Amino acid sequence: MLRKVSKFLKESDGAALVEYALIASLIAIAAIAVMKELGGSLNNKFTQIHNTLSTP
Repeated sequence: MLRKVSKFLKESDGAALVEYALIASLIAIAAIAVMKELGGSLNNKFTQIHNTLSTP
């Protein structure tokens, strides 16, 4: 088992896989942050529209 782990750490394919996983996780975190911010903005805008249309 230790040999397999050692071989995995020495191979460049394993390092590339880890790098791609880190990049993908950073992109996912950024996308979640943007969606969260836009979601709040859109909710506020639709609330304003609703209040404007509801007012007689």
